[in-house]
Amino acid sequence: MSENVLPADVYSGHINMHSEKLAILTIKRNRLGWARLAMVIFPPSFIYFLLPGQLLLFLVAMVLAIAVFLWLVVKDIDNNQAISHLIHLIAVNQEEVTINEGKYSDRDDGKQWEKVEHDYAADLDLFGKSSFFQFYNRCTSEQGGKLLATRLQQPLPFHQISLLQNAVRELKEKTTWRQEWQAIGREESFSLATEKRINDWLALSEKSLNTPFWNLILLVFPMISFGTLVLFTFSFIPFSLFIFLMIGYFYFAGIKVRQVNASHGYLSRIVPQINALQKQLHHLELSSWNSPLMKEKLAIIKDQQQNAGREFFQLKSILNRFDIRLNLVVNPILNIFFLWDIRQLKDLQKWKLRNSANVEKWISVMAETDVLISMATFSFNQSDFCFPVVDEKHFHFDAEELGHPLIPYAKRVTNDVLTEGTGQVMLITGSNMAGKSTFLRSVGVNTVLAMMGSSVCAKRFFLSYVQVISSMRIADNLAENTSTFYAELKKLKTIIDRVNRKEGLLILMDEILRGTNSFDRHAGSEALIEQIIQLEAVALVATHDVELGALEKKYPKAIYNYHFDVQVKGEELFFDFKLKSGICQSMNASILMRKIGIHL
Repeated sequence: MSENVLPADVYSGHINMHSEKLAILTIKRNRLGWARLAMVIFPPSFIYFLLPGQLLLFLVAMVLAIAVFLWLVVKDIDNNQAISHLIHLIAVNQEEVTINEGKYSDRDDGKQWEKVEHDYAADLDLFGKSSFFQFYNRCTSEQGGKLLATRLQQPLPFHQISLLQNAVRELKEKTTWRQEWQAIGREESFSLATEKRINDWLALSEKSLNTPFWNLILLVFPMISFGTLVLFTFSFIPFSLFIFLMIGYFYFAGIKVRQVNASHGYLSRIVPQINALQKQLHHLELSSWNSPLMKEKLAIIKDQQQNAGREFFQLKSILNRFDIRLNLVVNPILNIFFLWDIRQLKDLQKWKLRNSANVEKWISVMAETDVLISMATFSFNQSDFCFPVVDEKHFHFDAEELGHPLIPYAKRVTNDVLTEGTGQVMLITGSNMAGKSTFLRSVGVNTVLAMMGSSVCAKRFFLSYVQVISSMRIADNLAENTSTFYAELKKLKTIIDRVNRKEGLLILMDEILRGTNSFDRHAGSEALIEQIIQLEAVALVATHDVELGALEKKYPKAIYNYHFDVQVKGEELFFDFKLKSGICQSMNASILMRKIGIHL
């Protein structure tokens, strides 16, 4: 994309382009409808003009009329599918416009994937209403959404980060390709329930029908049943014997009914989701890729022996035939003459034998591509964001113009952040609403993004491979009879234990020990900060307790004071949200209290 072209303009252009195509196809649908109606109305006129004198010409005309009608039906089905796809493409682009306007709080919030008592998810607002997950997620499958939530809550192995970054860079430039994938997925989202049903069927132990005996039966049986029909038609056997034999054939067709029912119970009515999965994998197969990770994904689903798109297309075809058993009129006839259910079960067994070892990997590729598309769309939309440089040297954090990705560009205030070495504490004081907590969340969210291979809200970003852990938003738990103070102590114990294990952590803490008295709070905070230094950990600590800033004199090479301040003009407060060196000297609590009527 050209640097001069805004994402919003790209999406608006796509909406206009797809809308124009949709208008053309809608006109075509109307014309096809009238043409089908004509093929229904005109044949009766053949009877009037051609019968009884022109019987042969009548038959030819009727055959042609039926053929044209069927051709029009096929064309109409194809046209309707194209219309549906365009509608989904328009919806994809409209959603991007809406999200970029800051309207995304009604999307899937991912709360079902948030881990209980996670290290940082709740503190950083990763899930829930108006969360980062809602803003970031573009997955069309439940598997993709679950994997994205996992990536947000667990850093990738170090060696995978650069692989993800390269894949995201490549997908970032393929806007049309990404949206085709999303539109296909919107047709019928592939669910975890469907995946479970497929896996349960794959694990189902059943007697094989791929034997010489059943091969012979499936060959001979239709000859016998159709032979019986011919004998009856030409009066070689009486009606009573014909009915008796038909009933016998029907009962023979049900000899494997339990086995048939078991497989059909797992696989019935999942064709729409299989169809979407097959189309997405086929879409991936048709593209060429340069990044190593995308080449790896392509190799998993497509090689000289097997092709995931083709295999799932075959499964879809078998299941479509298998679901005919739901038709109580057609199914008995097909079973009597073709052993229909047994024939489909045999084909399913052959498919299972050929593909059971690969299905999980193929679905995994779909989920991972879903996540990559979310990451690439985020990077495309935020063209001013950068890809961080992550290395294994512990510890350094160097960011230029770091901001929070959920704050719109026009309102976002960025800051430079630099800390080097272990046993370091960045102590941030400041007045209420000055930006301390938002700054900590900016550091946390961008670090999480960096550890999953995503672009980040910064002009430049170098950092160590690190695990974020935070204590910022502590809540009591009535069900467990846990007070806010005790809940915070539990979280701090977790942090201390992890630090003692010498894990590579970036600790974020906001208002330590807020649930106790001021004396214990100050003493406990001071002791915890000293322990962090002694154990050579790294922490960013936001606090109103400006007296903690005096620790810089005791640990001049370990503690660095920064602050966010407020400018006061009369009774009005003005914030610039810029990080400054030193201890905060201006507070605003008294002014805010006077504003609500507390007389000081």
